[in-house]
Amino acid sequence: MTHPATWDDARHTLGMAEFDDTHREFIAQVAALNAAGPAEFPALFQTLVAHTREHFIAEGKLMRESKYRGLPEHEGEHHRVLGEMQQLNRSLKRGHLPLVRAYVKEGLMDWFDTHVAMMDAALAMHLKKQKETV
Repeated sequence: MTHPATWDDARHTLGMAEFDDTHREFIAQVAALNAAGPAEFPALFQTLVAHTREHFIAEGKLMRESKYRGLPEHEGEHHRVLGEMQQLNRSLKRGHLPLVRAYVKEGLMDWFDTHVAMMDAALAMHLKKQKETV
């Protein structure tokens, strides 16, 4: 089943602009990919991979600076998903558009929703608590 790539305040808002803005961009890029024709899909997917890499680097930096205890699991998940996306990007360059399109349409938003609800929400709570104690 295709999951709509749309922002849902109840599901996606973490109340920290650096997360919420980046997550809105991610969802917008997934939506653009879902609407893209075969000619524009590869370039848009490469843009999503680059955006995701930057997003994960920024989150990793926040986790390190704040001495976040969940860093190994959270960053492990980032490495796994970015690795999948990079592998799919290589497949796309070899002409495997249907495979990559299926990943974007059927798996990516489900993963994203779970990741935001579990891992990013816990990180946001950790960072908010730290700001309160400073």
